[in-house]
Amino acid sequence: MSNLQRSIMKSRLPPTIPGSRIGRSDSFKKSKSRDYKPTLWSEYFTEKEDVEIDEKTVFRVYRTSQPQKAGPVILLLHGGGYSALTWSHFCVEITHMIHCQCLSVDMRGHGDTITDDEEDLSAETLATDVGKLINKLYPEDTPCPPIHLVGHSMGGAIAVHIAHMELIPALVGVTVIDVVEGTAMEALASMQSFLRSRPNFFKSIPTAIEWCIRSGQIRNIDSAKVSMPGQIINCTTKKLATNELPLQDDPEESSEPSTFTHPLVISEDEEGAENADTPTSPTSSSTPPLPPSINFKKPDPIDDEANKKYTWRIDLSKSEKYWVGWFSGLSEKFLSLRVPKQLLLASIDGLDKTLTVGQMQGKFQMQVLARCGHAVHEDRPHEVAEVISSYLIRNRFAEAAGEFRSHMPAC
Repeated sequence: MSNLQRSIMKSRLPPTIPGSRIGRSDSFKKSKSRDYKPTLWSEYFTEKEDVEIDEKTVFRVYRTSQPQKAGPVILLLHGGGYSALTWSHFCVEITHMIHCQCLSVDMRGHGDTITDDEEDLSAETLATDVGKLINKLYPEDTPCPPIHLVGHSMGGAIAVHIAHMELIPALVGVTVIDVVEGTAMEALASMQSFLRSRPNFFKSIPTAIEWCIRSGQIRNIDSAKVSMPGQIINCTTKKLATNELPLQDDPEESSEPSTFTHPLVISEDEEGAENADTPTSPTSSSTPPLPPSINFKKPDPIDDEANKKYTWRIDLSKSEKYWVGWFSGLSEKFLSLRVPKQLLLASIDGLDKTLTVGQMQGKFQMQVLARCGHAVHEDRPHEVAEVISSYLIRNRFAEAAGEFRSHMPAC
C-alpha cells in the first residue's frame, strides 16, 4: 500500500477518542480523585453588599472592581434555583477583556437576599425588584453609568420584562442566555418531574458539588465549586452554605464518590469542564433543561438523619404558578425592545418560529455555543465573556482591555 493510499484511508477514519473519554469506567476512576472542596466568592468579586430597599427587603449584591477606564455596568440576573455566584467565573473573564464593572444580584427567594414574601416570583415582582435596586444604588443625585442587562434562563426572561417595562433609564442593551419562549413553554410540563428527581438533601457541601457535576447540572467543576454553595442552606441554621466557608478539613469526608440515584448522569473528562458532547444530561438542551419525553425516577430516600444536613435554598416546585408568566409572550417582547439585543443558545434547536423570523430579519444578534449544557455561562465562561465583550465593543458600549480582540458573531 502506497503512502498516498494510507493518507487517504487515514483521512476517512473517525477522529481518535481522547483517553479520558474512552469509557465510563475511565471517567469514574478519575472522579475518585476529584477535589470537590468549595471556593470563596472573594476569589472572583472584590466586594459584597446587602442593599436595603426597605425594612423587609434586603438584596445581596456582588461587585467586581471599578474599571480603569469608564465603562458600562453589566447587571447579571441568574436563573431559577441558582444564585449571584453562578456568574463568578464569567465576571473574572469579562473584566479582563473589556473595561466594565459586573454587578451580580441574588434575586428574590434566592441566595442571601431577604424579602417579606419570598414565594412571590411573578415576572412583574422580580422585574420591579431589580428596578428598585438600581434606583437605590444610583439615586437621582448620583450619575448612573450605562447598564447592560445579562440574564440566564429565568433571569433572561426577567431581563426582557425589565427592558420592556423600561425600569432602567440607563439601559443600553440586553443579552439573554438559553431561554426561548417556544421551547420553554413546551418543557414546562416536565419541570416538576425534573425537580422531584433531584436529591432533597446532601450530607455536606462537597457532596452537593459532586452531585452538581455528576448529574450534569454544571459541567465545569471549578464553576460548581463556587456556585453550588449558593444554592443550598444548612437544614439546622437555615443559613446559606456560603456562610460556612472556608471549610475545615474533615477527616471523615470520604475520598470515594457518593452514590447518587439521579436518573441522568453524564460522563466526565479529566478537567471536568468539557464533558462528552452527547446531550445526555438534563441540562444539555435548551431552556428549560428537559425534553418532555424523559421518564424520571425518584432518588432513594436518605434514612440517616445525619446525612440530611443541607437542602435547597428555594423550593422551585412552589413557583409553578409563575412559570407561564415568565415565558408567555417572551419572544415578541424581546423583538420589540428598543435597545440592542443578543441571544446566546446552547443549541440551535432551541430557536422558536418567532425568533427564527426575527433573526433572519436581523433584529438581534444570535450566537450558538456548542459542547455546553443549559448553564452556558458556567460551562464556558471564557467563550460567553468573549461573545458579550465583542458585542459591547462593536456597539461602542465598552472598550477593549489589554490585547483583547473582538470577533464577528457566528453560529
